[in-house]
Order: sequence, then C-alpha cells, then structure tokens
Amino acid sequence: MTTIQTKTETKDVTGLSLIAAHSHISGLGLDDNLQPKENSQGMVGQLKARKAAGVILKMITMGKIAGRAVLIAGPPSTGKTAIAMGLSQSLGNEVPFTAIAASEIYSLELSKTEALIQAFRKSIGIRIKEETEIIEGEVVEIQIDRSITGGHKQGKLTIKTTDMETIYELGNKMIEGLTKEKVLAGDVINIDKASGKITKLGKSFTRARDYDAMGPETKFIQCPEGELQKRKEVVHTVSLHEIDVINSRQQGFLALFSGDTGEIRSEIRDQINTKVAEWKEEGKAEIIPGVLFIDEVHMLDIECFSFINRALEDEFSPIVIMATNRGISKTRGTNYKSPHGLPLDLLDRSIIIHTTNYSSDEIRTILSIRSSEEECELSSDALALLTKIGQETSLRYASNLISVSQQISLKKRQSQIELQDIKRAYMLFLDSDRSVQHVEEHKSQYIDDEGNVKIGLDEDKMETD
Repeated sequence: MTTIQTKTETKDVTGLSLIAAHSHISGLGLDDNLQPKENSQGMVGQLKARKAAGVILKMITMGKIAGRAVLIAGPPSTGKTAIAMGLSQSLGNEVPFTAIAASEIYSLELSKTEALIQAFRKSIGIRIKEETEIIEGEVVEIQIDRSITGGHKQGKLTIKTTDMETIYELGNKMIEGLTKEKVLAGDVINIDKASGKITKLGKSFTRARDYDAMGPETKFIQCPEGELQKRKEVVHTVSLHEIDVINSRQQGFLALFSGDTGEIRSEIRDQINTKVAEWKEEGKAEIIPGVLFIDEVHMLDIECFSFINRALEDEFSPIVIMATNRGISKTRGTNYKSPHGLPLDLLDRSIIIHTTNYSSDEIRTILSIRSSEEECELSSDALALLTKIGQETSLRYASNLISVSQQISLKKRQSQIELQDIKRAYMLFLDSDRSVQHVEEHKSQYIDDEGNVKIGLDEDKMETD
C-alpha cells in the first residue's frame, strides 16, 4: 500500500505589505480653496477633473447633495479610478464609501437588483445618538466575600470623585467584570448602568506615588469631578445595509461576518426606513449620504440602469459616481448605441467629468511616484526610457515594467534599475500593440472564430528546407 505524504511549509507573512495600483493616493491634492495642486497627495495632472471632484467633495461633506449621479469619462489610463480613490481618502472614515465593479452584480446567489440595493444601502450611514447613565470615579476599595462552598459571591465597591464617595453592593456579574478588567484601588473606571460594562480609563494621579514599578503603557488621569452618576451621549454609526442584515437574520449581526446575507425582503427594508425616518424626526438619528462608486459602469445592462434611475429618486439615496472608458457604444441589453454606453435618460441625470491623456512630464512624475511606492530606485536614463514607453504604449504598461525591471536588476546585484534592465523587461513582456502584431503575423497558429488551427510546420516550408 502506497502512503501519500504531504509536506507543509509555513512562512511568516506578518511583515508583508502589498502595494496596490492606487496605494500611493492619499487625497485629491487640493488646497483650502479647492484649487488642485500640480503634484500633491499622489495625484498628478487632471487639474480640471480634480477641481470638479473637489466641488463634489465639498457638497458631500456639507450634506448638500444626495441622490445625484456623477460620471467620470475618459480614455484608459487617465486616472478615473484614482480620482474616485482620492475622493474616498478625502472624505475620511465618517462618510460611507462603497466601491464595486459593474460586473460584480452578476451573481447566481443574488439578483442584479438585490446586489445593487445592497450596494446602495451600504453607502448610506446612520449616526444614532443615545443617552446612557454611567458611574465614573476612582476606586477607593474593593471587598469581595467568597463563600466557603464556592457558591454565590458578594462584595462592596467604594468609589469616589473629588466631591463625593459612595459604596455600591456587588453581585456575581459585577465581580466577574472587575476581575476581568483587573481593577485595583487607585484605578479610574466607568460603569454603564444599563449593560453593567466596566471600562478601566487609567490610574489616578493622586495614587501615582503608590506604584514603584510602572510600564510605559500606564496611563494616569485626574480623579473625576462632580457627581458619580452622569448622563453621557453615545454615538453609533452604522450603514443601512447593516441594520437590514441584523433585522433579517436569526443570527443577527453574525451574518455580517459570515457574508451570508442573501436576499432581504422589501417589507423589512420598508419597516427600517420608517423607523429611521422616525428617529430622524425625533433627533435620535442623523442620515449621512455616502458615495457609491461603480467602476466600468458600461458593463451594466439596461435593467440595472433603469433600477439606478429609480433608486436615485429614493429618500435614502447616496451619491453615485460612475467611471467608464467607452465612447459611442452599444448599451448592454439593447440594440441602440449611446454615449459612454449609458442610456440617455441616465446621462441626462448625470453631471459628467472628463479626464484627458497625460503629458510626458506628468507621466514622468507618476512613474517616479510609483517607483518610490514600490521602493525601487530608477536611474535618470531608466526613468526617461520608461516615460517614452508610457507615451507610446500606456501608463499602466510602463508602471508594470518597474517591478519586473527591479527583479532583473536584483539578479545582477545592482542598487538601482538601469537602462539595460528596462530594455530587457521591455523585450520580455509585450505591450498590447506588439501582442496584436505578433498574433497577426502568426494567426494561422491560433484558433480562429470557426475553430480552425494549423498545428505544426507548413508542408511547403518543410520541402523548401
């Protein structure tokens, strides 16, 4: 009997940092007056498009815009996705930003409209405010009485502020909470009265001399003033989609982590919309219209476009930013052509931002930024050749040559990428134009539309040889 042995190899990947296509972008590169800088926050050129995106950014942050459509249109490799990523970085964590590719919505598990609804509702944030009663003070003494039989525990907690001191009776749950948080005399804590949750804030300055040895993470704070019991406003920010999932599944919020959201019934969403509207009227909740970015939007079909048209009119609608590199092309699911592959009624609803091809100086700057991001050092001649390649082929192709050229230079144990390394990489990896030329020259060796292919050498060639 043959035994099969499997060898497993483990590698430490804790220090691994992956570099994405737009990882160098940290914002739109605008000044305080929304004027674009030539080179800032990883953004280069496209001044007109970035200024337009800056106006949209200002309106989003002021809460003045929702349920609008913005189309970023331009040739390939002109920074459409980069502008959307810059907008996302500038908005910060407070405003929801959801990015999807148009082809993502075609799934066997979810209908197209359900996938779009979920994407829309992920982009709407709800800031819920609630008041809770807390006890906050410095621990003076903790007394815990354990029974001999190991049964019910009892105890007393003495806690004080600068103005008052009180003794509280402790039950099993509170004793476990204090033990878990390792609360000692001299710690400043707060206790949520509703949930009984104990949070250790730090050690009191008044007891600082009692501790001879302290770690660098030890935090000292002042003893709280005033009343022991206070009312505190707590703010939670969630998306509408998260509320939908929690209310539509038996396992509640765990469905968010498992990814098993499935189809959510429209009745549940209607009830949630009504409740959120009530909270808004009562001042308990604030709606934050976010951004839904749909890349390669021309991949959507006419049914999806019709749904987006309707969804933009909804009360809970985010700003929809779309990107496409198509010119006059056929709208998917129809027999007619339209600008950018979008139906005219959606185009009429959209404001359009155009991007243009980069100049040679801008390509040089972008490639220099990318080489710094990838921790590669380019010689001046290598950068000049890469810039020329970027002009004649595409910026993406030139960017891809940086990492492969680095591998070639490392093989020679060089500290920087030289001209010969770029030339070697250029010969090893074809761009799209040279690939098409190669296919044209050797088309007989490739399978054609009718399934025909010539395998092996031509007989006439063999006789000649």
